[in-house]
Amino acid sequence: MNDIELRLSERGIVLPTPGLPVGNYLPFRRSGSLIYISGQLPLLDNQVAFAGKIGRDLDLEQGQQSARLCGINILAQLRLALDGDLSRVTACVRLGGFVNCAEDFTEQAAVINGASDLLVEVFGDRGKHARAAVGCNALPRGAATEVEAVFECQKP
Repeated sequence: MNDIELRLSERGIVLPTPGLPVGNYLPFRRSGSLIYISGQLPLLDNQVAFAGKIGRDLDLEQGQQSARLCGINILAQLRLALDGDLSRVTACVRLGGFVNCAEDFTEQAAVINGASDLLVEVFGDRGKHARAAVGCNALPRGAATEVEAVFECQKP
């Protein structure tokens, strides 16, 4: 078991089998040493686990849990892209987070910390990244959050 798998296990995180795209796009794309992970929703057993607007239907803590679940789904796609070997990650380069929120909600950065904190927990300093956290009026399937990512990885 490599160090990344050990950290996941110690935290009780089980990566799901990644879902298939619901549109005309790829779930991930490699370009040189970079792997781009398409936006991931807070899906659990292919169902949206956190739906609605943060600041109206869900509170900040639920928003953070939603973003964390998006992060777990990012890791599942990344593991697939790396043929099961997350130890090949050299850096998380960037996260983009989208928050379905009430129009007066201003804590988007705190919500997306749910995904950012997860990546630092799992990868240590390699998980620190540049980031955007944006509020929006709706997301696919009514999801509360959506997070995309770019990773730098060693070639096999």
